[in-house]
Amino acid sequence: MCIWTRTTGVRYKPRMSQPDMPPVAALQTNHSGHRMVLATDLDGTFLGGSDADRDALYDWLRQHSETVGLIFVTGRDPDFIGELCASGRIPWPSYVVGDVGTTIAEVTAAGEIRPIQALEEAIANLWQDRGPSVREKLHNHPGLTLQPTGFRYRVSYDMDPAHFDESAVQIVAELGADSLISDNRFFDVLPRNVSKGPSLIRLLNHLKVDPAKTLAAGDTLNDLSMLVAGTPAVAVGGAETALLDALPQAEHIYRATNIGAAGIIEAIRHFALHPVT
Repeated sequence: MCIWTRTTGVRYKPRMSQPDMPPVAALQTNHSGHRMVLATDLDGTFLGGSDADRDALYDWLRQHSETVGLIFVTGRDPDFIGELCASGRIPWPSYVVGDVGTTIAEVTAAGEIRPIQALEEAIANLWQDRGPSVREKLHNHPGLTLQPTGFRYRVSYDMDPAHFDESAVQIVAELGADSLISDNRFFDVLPRNVSKGPSLIRLLNHLKVDPAKTLAAGDTLNDLSMLVAGTPAVAVGGAETALLDALPQAEHIYRATNIGAAGIIEAIRHFALHPVT
């Protein structure tokens, strides 16, 4: 069993309810047999919109758990996800692509989020414990404040765009890693060529899920690699302008009008992936 370090770099936590609900019931993990799979970012996307819109999506997912699979693809860590879903309001996913793609894990019936070692081995090999070198080279870098987190294969910073020195991007590249700016306030250092999109595709291939049946949903620039990975994809209403500008015009990429959870429902209808009432 993997024990996850609790992080203190929490960016957002939605209102929670129903604390007495049990952890995970019988998760339908054979996603290859589902009519569709929702692979969704959390903040601003699955957790975005009004309470009524979120509850409508969450209830729909529970009602159709036999035909709709759920994967969280997020910058959040497994500890946060466990606490989020333990409230009883948020549906449990069957799989998690967390930490901006550096974690690929399954969710057990007991609510444990376990790394899939066969999929994470390549990520660990690419990272090669670069964390100490990254923190040393970016120490006191203008516009960056290190997040006090215990991520395994990434280093994350809060970014002040007014004071940020773009030389950080070159420093990270010289260290053999990738940098990613999202929401114009977060700066992540990741293993080379590892992000949400490639990790999601690696998981779908592992599960033998048809990408054409998978809806990817996001709202900020760190969702770009997921939205251009080749599946049907949606940038929900209220998405970051930088994401919308970076997205190509393509039939399989939809720009929703509705915010957050309602934008996901809008996209499911648009692509006719599953009946929605």
